[in-house]
Amino acid sequence: MMLTYQILPAGDKAVNVTFERQVSVTINQQIAQLQQRLTQLGADGITGFLPAFRTLTVFYEPAQISLQQLKSTINTAMLDGHQNTVSTVKRVHIPVCYDTDFGPDLANVATRAHLTSKAVIERHSQPDYLIYMLGFLPGFAYLGGLDPQIATPRLATPRLKIAPGSVGIAGEQTGMYPIESPGGWQIIGRTPLRLFQPESDQPFYYQTGDYVHFDVISRAEYDQIASHLADYHVRVEPVPEAEVEQHGA
Repeated sequence: MMLTYQILPAGDKAVNVTFERQVSVTINQQIAQLQQRLTQLGADGITGFLPAFRTLTVFYEPAQISLQQLKSTINTAMLDGHQNTVSTVKRVHIPVCYDTDFGPDLANVATRAHLTSKAVIERHSQPDYLIYMLGFLPGFAYLGGLDPQIATPRLATPRLKIAPGSVGIAGEQTGMYPIESPGGWQIIGRTPLRLFQPESDQPFYYQTGDYVHFDVISRAEYDQIASHLADYHVRVEPVPEAEVEQHGA
């Protein structure tokens, strides 16, 4: 079933394709499918995309394609592609150390959830998390699928500095800080990986619509990976079509 949507102007060189006002795996998949279909169509004048929770911003050059032509192209892409699945979805394994030096808020999360810190780690590292969008910082992935028992509000007073690679919880979401930044997320661990590599043709290990899985590592393993980062190979695997459909069910 094709979802309802609106095409709304966003300035003079972009439109927002806006779906229902909710956080939904199905909507996220529809956005990914629409972006893929528009890319395949290769329409002149479309210059870029910005996917988010319930919108796909499509950038265009009015001298090459009119607003009406763009709307027609988007409608065609929706009709042609709504039953297609995205074939490029992948699961990216991110190693995370939950050592107390890296997770200053782990005890806070555990206390609020009436769990041990070990149980919080187990619950946090079990799911495959869908990347709903990238934003706030380059490569900051907003991840859905957090166990509701360990959902925790943001800190009342944000920190002025959070280390790169820090993994945190804010409400019902979890995410990773790619670069040093202020922030109010509850920090429970850290990855030794460089999540943002601006010098690379592929600056991120993942993209919107992929899944992230956190692999628990010890402090010794963290130090080993950090010391030999150039030799470390991030494990990436395709997500079977049936599994993607199951997530969206």
